[in-house]
Amino acid sequence: MKLIYIDPPYNTGNDGFKYNDKFNHSSWLVFMKNRLEVAKELLNDDGVIFVQIDDNEQAYLKVLMDEIFGRENFIGTIPRLTSAQRPSQEKYFSISHDYLICYAFNKNYTFNAIIERDFSQEIFQDEIGKFFKNDTSPILASATQGYSKGGDYDIEVNGKIYQPVDSKGNRRRWLWTKERMEKAIELGIVVETKTTLRVRNYIDKEFAVKTNTMIDKNPNLSMTTYDLMNSNYVNNIGTSELTKLEINGFSFPKPEKLIKRIIELTTKPNDIILDYHLGSGTTAAVAHKMNRQYIGIEQMDYIETLAVERLKKVIDGEQGGISKAVNWQGGGEFVYAELAPFNETAKQQILACEDSDDIKTLFNELCERYFLKYNVSVNEFSQIIEEPEFQSLPLDEQKQMVLEILDLNQMYVSLSEMDDEQFSACLNDDDKALSREFYQSAKNQAEKKDGE
Repeated sequence: MKLIYIDPPYNTGNDGFKYNDKFNHSSWLVFMKNRLEVAKELLNDDGVIFVQIDDNEQAYLKVLMDEIFGRENFIGTIPRLTSAQRPSQEKYFSISHDYLICYAFNKNYTFNAIIERDFSQEIFQDEIGKFFKNDTSPILASATQGYSKGGDYDIEVNGKIYQPVDSKGNRRRWLWTKERMEKAIELGIVVETKTTLRVRNYIDKEFAVKTNTMIDKNPNLSMTTYDLMNSNYVNNIGTSELTKLEINGFSFPKPEKLIKRIIELTTKPNDIILDYHLGSGTTAAVAHKMNRQYIGIEQMDYIETLAVERLKKVIDGEQGGISKAVNWQGGGEFVYAELAPFNETAKQQILACEDSDDIKTLFNELCERYFLKYNVSVNEFSQIIEEPEFQSLPLDEQKQMVLEILDLNQMYVSLSEMDDEQFSACLNDDDKALSREFYQSAKNQAEKKDGE
């Protein structure tokens, strides 16, 4: 995957993580950890991941992602405005932002330059290229950038000697080697101030690190960490986009323009994007309109009424969201498939039981048809469900005890076992053919990548 974007539960107490308070936070972290570890395996060597989160878990998620992706591969944390209106006063602060945490698989990564520069101010030009007046960057290291002997030298410019000394007289270092500094002076891109040296920033040229030469560059910018603190990216725009599509029933959908910004920043046409918390389907809808391949995963039943219906409307050429910005005219296709349930079916049957008699009747089928945990004694459990103590438990507790005997590793049918006779009622021949085609295609792409 070139890009993974997810908008997981924020663990606010109102988003589905309604566990015992003592375990709520740790359960959420395990939930995230298990999925992020798999996400890293799916990410390209030149890929990035963005995770949307708010203050409830942002700090802990950052530490978790440091562990999984490597602290050295942290790109940045970007705040996003969630509401353009001043919210009602809360007990402490009124919270009107959340965050995007970004990591690269490998920090040697460059974002696409997508933001057009403001050329309203006067532009100057010399023999090298175009620049804005007084647009320069420091060459002298700050106190926090540390010291290195290779950057500690005096240098002459136009007959004046400059030392790596700050305004308070503290000895620092230059950010460049002496060789690079001398080449910059020779090119004429070093600017003298009263006390130190700076380098001129050019709109269309850059001072290449490896060659110490001036090379062409895209005059556009990538983005700043403040760019999303803008009313174009607030939640109610996403809600309005769904309403216009006559799709309801999802809280805090992200606006298409937000996902567009992330996609154009990190990918090119035909790159593959993954969102395994698909929700209302914004990522898939925007990826489709922008000619990217995409995989969306959602475990909640509303995928059929939200994401699937939304993508049908995208194919029909709906003109909401970013459609006009990218000249979307409709077309294309997508495949919608569900995991073939096995023990998951047993789970739903248990939850549907209306009394103890239903549970006792179902128990025999569970033992004969489904996978139970290896340490479950069927004889002992069959006796337990007949005892008065079990019968007197609330129905939900009875169900929970029966659920505990199911093998959670067999909730769905795996590719390697789908031809087993035991699963014959779960998949027909068309299902099996589609599964083989899907996974073989993924295998071929992986082998192609390894061979490049």
